[in-house]
Amino acid sequence: MPHHSAFINKHAILEKSPTLLFIFSFLVVTVGGIVEIAPLFWLENTIEEVEGVRPYSPLELKGRDIYVREGCYVCHSQMIRPMRDEVERYGHYSLAAESMYDHPFQWGSKRTGPDLARVGGRYSDAWHVDHLVDPQSVVPESVMPKYGFLLDTPLEFARVEDLMRTHAMVGVPYTDEMLENAQSDLLAQADPNRDYDGMLERYPGAAVSNFDSQPGVSEMDALIAYLQVLGTMVDFSTFTVDESR
Repeated sequence: MPHHSAFINKHAILEKSPTLLFIFSFLVVTVGGIVEIAPLFWLENTIEEVEGVRPYSPLELKGRDIYVREGCYVCHSQMIRPMRDEVERYGHYSLAAESMYDHPFQWGSKRTGPDLARVGGRYSDAWHVDHLVDPQSVVPESVMPKYGFLLDTPLEFARVEDLMRTHAMVGVPYTDEMLENAQSDLLAQADPNRDYDGMLERYPGAAVSNFDSQPGVSEMDALIAYLQVLGTMVDFSTFTVDESR
């Protein structure tokens, strides 16, 4: 077929010339990139907002940093896939909106341990303390290392306002009021004897507790506060999918 041979021969010109191959490859990638990326500049939001999803409280945010620092994401994902076995074991499949204030998100893909997207409220604070201090005491087959040192490590929170401002720079809607009350809100959430009404107005549904049952605020308090909020912001008994999108 002469016309096919002619086309192949023309294509051979690109294959034999590194310069031409680079130029045409660059053009293809450029056009593809423009087609995929350009529309995003005209969208107000790429994530459907869901009622109940809020920014992390100062204590939860510090706990999330500890979660990342200790590499918890290496063994625990936070993404329930929309498949029957996943939903029956862990709960409602994960929504993009639930991670809209995570920088970076903690979806993950490896599960040495169970998924934690819906762990909030499933276990008591005391259970979490026992599990973190000695995982095998509550889950004998666990290969998780011990994190008892978190009990004895005071939480450093003098610059929690700066941490929140950093997250605000990448789109987390922390208000001036939230920033001004950062340290007091952190202390109020970890001490049920404090006045925490204002904190709850700013962060509805936040768990208020002396999470580790020890004086002061430890890294254990912060990590458990973070774990106890995971999956609790959205009321899935009333949540309905927007079919128009």
